[in-house]
Amino acid sequence: MFDDAARRPPLVRIRRLPHGEGLELPSYETKGAAGCDLRAALAEGETLVLKPGETALAPTGLSMALPEGWEAQVRPRSGLAAKHGVTVLNAPGTIDADYRGEVKVILVNHGPEAFVIRRGERIAQMVIAPVWQAQFEEVGALDDTARGEGGFGSTGR
Repeated sequence: MFDDAARRPPLVRIRRLPHGEGLELPSYETKGAAGCDLRAALAEGETLVLKPGETALAPTGLSMALPEGWEAQVRPRSGLAAKHGVTVLNAPGTIDADYRGEVKVILVNHGPEAFVIRRGERIAQMVIAPVWQAQFEEVGALDDTARGEGGFGSTGR
């Protein structure tokens, strides 16, 4: 999880884009938080209105460089989902270590009312996590397990 030499988390370099000027960088709201908040980088005075059933690509005004072997997962904020039905559509969205474009959040409104997003509002959270690239080997058969091919509810309700 941590850099073996220094025993500290990875350094993630953030580039603030012009429309993100003045907004807070991603931050952990509590000492034990796993996710840091991402904010909407809308123009001053501009809003993004999500009508029920609508999706939108919300800008964060940030791009980043993750170290090799790490990813950023973009996840919903539980309060937005519970109170308003607004969530991240492709949760968790993955930002790869070699991506250098703007981080954007695909939001969807599952709630019954329109939801208004303003500049600087916290719209999602981001978790930085280690990843492995697997090696794949084609085989003619797989070993048997007690579960076998059971899926989609086969282990109970």
